[in-house]
Amino acid sequence: MLNLYEKQKMGLLLIGAERFRPLGSNTKRGSYLERKTAEADSMVSDCGKFAEVVFPGIVFTREDAVSAIKTFTKEDVDYVLCVFLSWAEDFAWNRFLRDMPPIPILYAHNVKDQVNLGNTSDDDEFTEYLCYGGLVGSLEASGDNIRYNRPMFETVLGTWSEVLKRSYVFGKAAHARALLRKSSMGLLACFNEAMWSTYVDPYDIFMKVGPELHFLSVAELRDTIEAIPDGEVASVMEDLKRTYVMEEDVDLHKFFASVRASMGMERLATHYDLDLLVLNDIDTVLFQQVGLRPGFWPTANEVKTLVVPEGDIGGGLAAYLLKLVSQKRVNFIEPFHLDLPNDNFAAGHAGPNDYREEGGKTLIARDVRFAKTKWKYAGAPFAWHTFSPGIKTMVHCSERNGSFILVATKVECLPTEHFLATYSHGLFRAIGQTNEQLFEKLLKIGVTQHYSIVSGDYVEILKDLASLLGFEFFSL
Repeated sequence: MLNLYEKQKMGLLLIGAERFRPLGSNTKRGSYLERKTAEADSMVSDCGKFAEVVFPGIVFTREDAVSAIKTFTKEDVDYVLCVFLSWAEDFAWNRFLRDMPPIPILYAHNVKDQVNLGNTSDDDEFTEYLCYGGLVGSLEASGDNIRYNRPMFETVLGTWSEVLKRSYVFGKAAHARALLRKSSMGLLACFNEAMWSTYVDPYDIFMKVGPELHFLSVAELRDTIEAIPDGEVASVMEDLKRTYVMEEDVDLHKFFASVRASMGMERLATHYDLDLLVLNDIDTVLFQQVGLRPGFWPTANEVKTLVVPEGDIGGGLAAYLLKLVSQKRVNFIEPFHLDLPNDNFAAGHAGPNDYREEGGKTLIARDVRFAKTKWKYAGAPFAWHTFSPGIKTMVHCSERNGSFILVATKVECLPTEHFLATYSHGLFRAIGQTNEQLFEKLLKIGVTQHYSIVSGDYVEILKDLASLLGFEFFSL
């Protein structure tokens, strides 16, 4: 499984003028080369505060451009930040545009915070004047950019601190894209025939998004569950009882079965090295073979695989994208109803949901709705969770007509007491619009009922990520 907590990996491409290199030699502030080398060192240091920086040296020549391409490719950078340090010949830049394999590129013009120039008749001042000329080089090369029209290419103009902020966001998105292309996900065991709008083309998952998609069977899950020693299950069960309040009507035998099934699901995902598991937890074959839907994922803080319910691969991608950009615990919801008098909407979901998110409240409780069924462990308990209060990013992902859409908005999760049996849940309020306006927009876009939430604001990073993936993006 992937390490999701690595820094973004930046290739830093700084372009200078070959013919300016010796100018200013023996002046007070040194030659053009000396000044730009010092500037480059400072830029590398600044970028290193949020990224692993791969810097091949200032690019002056065609040979330098070729060397930079080889270095960036070998080091497998997530993206390239390009800055013209002054006016420069654009032949090296053209070679980079033509020969660099497809990769996210952020083309930036660094506006100096201030310009201090004296009489440019003086060699020292004239060299400084040339050093300030990044706008000339940036404008010159902008025409090349349009001619090549590379995908995943963005442009920004700002002070260096503004460029760094933009690069951080763009780099987070580029890093998520790179991780997606190294990820593996599984479907256990089938699409959800009750929800056709959640269907996606499995081939497109690898071709357009990145992860390999594997198909797992309920029989494999059953065998994995049965192989777990009783002692290991009992240990996890006791840890859960110590950590969370258990309601009095919980059947301990069924509690044991639910914990064991959850551990089996996790171990099956580990066996296949899955970063994301999409579980069809309302599949009758699952109920026949296992007798319940696993109710205690993740059974330990160390569990790495993200699990989502109801066989919704698009819903799983939304959750996984949020996890990649936030590096936080993510929850899965569907909005239930609008409460006009109280200005909120209720949302949540049954089945697997990460109850270990910080700030939420969890009880060990019976799955009341499932208790009314005929299956072996009807009424088995689950981690009944209310989501942590605060600002959340809410995201939807689905596919239509061969293209993926990504919808993102910010909502406030209100302090919520447990009230909705069977579902992990919360009360929410739209931000910057009414709840009615939010859902009218969603209805007009054409979505499904499934969304993922995470604490914090990640809309801008998701916007960049959607662009890099070729998704249609809606910010509401």
